[in-house]
Amino acid sequence: MKRRLAAGNWKMNGTRASLGEIAALAAAHPAPDVDILICPPATLLAQAAGLAEGRALMIGAQDCHAAPSGAHTGDLAAPMLADAGARAVILGHSERRADHGETSALVAQKARAAHTAGLIAIICLGETLAEREGAQTLDVIAAQLRASLPDTASAASTVIAYEPVWAIGSGLTPCAAQIAEVHGMLRALLAERLGAAEADALRLLYGGSVKPGNAAEIFAIPEVDGALVGGASLSSRDFSPIIIALEAA
Repeated sequence: MKRRLAAGNWKMNGTRASLGEIAALAAAHPAPDVDILICPPATLLAQAAGLAEGRALMIGAQDCHAAPSGAHTGDLAAPMLADAGARAVILGHSERRADHGETSALVAQKARAAHTAGLIAIICLGETLAEREGAQTLDVIAAQLRASLPDTASAASTVIAYEPVWAIGSGLTPCAAQIAEVHGMLRALLAERLGAAEADALRLLYGGSVKPGNAAEIFAIPEVDGALVGGASLSSRDFSPIIIALEAA
């Protein structure tokens, strides 16, 4: 059976003192029934990977460059992230798309680079509030998926995360029917692109204000295979109940 995934995105948060949260999380879940991933800032990546070694916890990165090396000051290549101990990398997050002008074509290039380096690419998709209110959600998400998914994608190498832009950090979440509608469409589009068996094995995450209080309800929605969690993943106290809810789903 497909193992569900609880992924935490620390974004631009965390210092060396925060590494204790990773140790506490690993200790609290020595043999989980789901996969657990924490994506700390790059400054903590190698140390976090060292803490996770030999434990049921994966460490990932928050972005990578599309090139394997070169004159790109301040950027990190996928092979460098893998060398530091990363197992996965988040790509195309709405904050990267908005703040850095990243296009879906660039996200596909980065995902291809991640695959080449042996990393799982977590490709993020999401609509703005204006697009949701304008009944454009399905068109926007479909276009993002088609353009962001590289030909190297497979169920083993790729995870898709649906994160409505308007729900990230706002405390707002779509209703169950809205999440189910998007995830159902994503599964169908993936089946067209990858084949039914591969599409069914590929994990679809929901992200956007996932908290201990709403996790169980979200995980009960059809085609939701886990979550990409922001703020609640910064502490083991908040993230652990979400993992437990996913195990119970």
